[in-house]
Amino acid sequence: MKKICPSILSADFGKLAEEIKSVESAGADIIHCDIMDGHFVPNLTFGPDIVSKVNEITNLPLDVHLMINSPEKFIESFQKAGADYISVHLENNYHLNRLLNRIKDLKVKAGVAINPSTPVKALEYVLEYADFVLVMSVNPGFGGQKFVSNSLKKVRELKEIILKNNYNCLIEIDGGIGPANIKEVSDAGVDMFVCGASVFKSEDVKKSVAGMKKIIQG
Repeated sequence: MKKICPSILSADFGKLAEEIKSVESAGADIIHCDIMDGHFVPNLTFGPDIVSKVNEITNLPLDVHLMINSPEKFIESFQKAGADYISVHLENNYHLNRLLNRIKDLKVKAGVAINPSTPVKALEYVLEYADFVLVMSVNPGFGGQKFVSNSLKKVRELKEIILKNNYNCLIEIDGGIGPANIKEVSDAGVDMFVCGASVFKSEDVKKSVAGMKKIIQG
């Protein structure tokens, strides 16, 4: 089943519990947490303590996207904080197979994230170890950016490889996803949709989540 994953990066942190409860009641499937260190990406967000608080607010699974250097130092901290999914970037990990297996040993779904300029073929020798691939459809670092259109080509290419090799691997997408393009993105083969500004900056959060969910479940 395809899943809507609102990103709290775009939420109002002054009323975070209310924001999360709102998307939960609207039918959101997963809460997405963007972790940035100000080095790998040009922004700084939050760490395990906030993820732990989010875990206290909701019973929904937590999807933690690590846009940080040396993510291997923090895997256990985020797992203890309540992460159900953890994705790490291909671009700054020299021992990615080992790290994915380490995440899975913690009983957490292990994902590989790739930036818009990273080709799908770079995943050739890690796909068999991954539970999911996070295709970035904007350059990571900030919310509310415009969707990079050639991300659809990457998703189709990735889906073809997964099916051809019978890999047990889902496709997630993050960046510029909203009502206007979610059907096309879904048709390309995406399973998990990270939605930030299109949810939390919309006039009606519940209507936004429910509407996009209806589209992808078609």
